[in-house]
This record gives sequence, C-alpha cells and structure tokens, in this order.
Amino acid sequence: MPVTVLLVDDEPLVRAGLRAVLEAQPDIEVVGEAADGAAVIPLVRSLRPDVVAMDVRMPLMDGIEATRAVLRTVAEPPKIVVVTTFENDEYVYEALRAGADGFLLKRARPAEIVHAVRLVAAGDSLLFPASVRRLAAEYGDGHGSRAARDVLARARLTEREAEVLRLMARGLSNAEIAARLVVGAETVKSHVSAVLAKLGARDRTQAVITAYESGFVAAG
Repeated sequence: MPVTVLLVDDEPLVRAGLRAVLEAQPDIEVVGEAADGAAVIPLVRSLRPDVVAMDVRMPLMDGIEATRAVLRTVAEPPKIVVVTTFENDEYVYEALRAGADGFLLKRARPAEIVHAVRLVAAGDSLLFPASVRRLAAEYGDGHGSRAARDVLARARLTEREAEVLRLMARGLSNAEIAARLVVGAETVKSHVSAVLAKLGARDRTQAVITAYESGFVAAG
C-alpha cells in the first residue's frame, strides 16, 4: 500500500511542487490539499492520510494549532511533518512540542522530501536529529522544565530503557540501536514501545523532546 499524504500550505506553488515530487514515487500518493490549517481536521477524517505535510505559518490557523487540533480530536491521527522556510525557527520547535513528528525545509531537495515522508511514515527513526537537538538547545529550557522532569521521574525507566532513549535522541534507528546494543531488532522495538508508553509519548520525536526538556539528555 502506498504512503498517503495530505498537503497543507497557503502557497499553491509550494503545494504543486510537493505534489510533483511525491507523486513521482510509486510508493507515495497525494490524496488531498488544503490552503489553511483550519481545513485539516475534516480532510484528515475523510481522507485518512498516513502523513500530513503542513506549513508552519498560515493566515487563519498555523501549523502549531492545527497539529494540536488534529491530535486532540482525531482518534487515530496521522503523522505530521511541518514544512518551514527557516530551520532555526521557534515556530518549528513549538510545533514539535505540540506533537509534530518532524519538520522539513521548503528548500529541501526532492530526495530529502521523499526520504522525510517515508521515514516519518515508518516511525522507526528520528527525522533530522541534529536539527532537533539544535532547536532544543536554543528554544528549550536548558535547565530542564519541571513538567518534563516530572514525566521522566514518573516513567521509572529501566537502565536499558534509559540507554535506548539516549540512543533515540542521537537519531539512531531501531536497527542501529540493535547493532549498538548487540540485541535483536524485536528486542529494541519492545524497549522503544516501553519507553513511549512510560513517557506518555505518541512517538519517538515526543520522547526525545521530553528527554531534552527534562535535561535527561543534553541538547547542546
């Protein structure tokens, strides 16, 4: 089955460009478009895309609020990639904190766009981990937020789970973590699932944000 994508951007040329790049791939299908975040929820419910590629800045409802709205109201929400002009943007970090699974630059090369959609759809690795770390260092609380520290304390991660979280924060995939720890891929998958469940995180991006925000992993 192809990865289905909904494009949300107030610039028609951006949507057209993304559609052309993605639909050139045999395993990706663009199922719809919207010009503002306010139109996302009904389209997500009717089209049920696997991934939403959403502009972070839009006139009526921006990508941050649209991300929150989707995660709050849709029972089985899609993966969300916010699309931005500037990499070092507080809006991008706020979108990640709101629940977005990653971000993509509008100037990205076609191969990078395709890779980002596939990676986020698979969900077994972190998209642009070095960039996420830089954003956390600049816009996160360097001393660790109390809320994030409380989440981590309540999680009571085992030593192995804590090690897996550190490797996730470095951007390692499940296969790379398995090789590093000399264990099977299914064992790593179980550890990742346990980490997400204990942290109350919907995906590894949110788990890593919690790790940075709590000071468990240094963002700098």
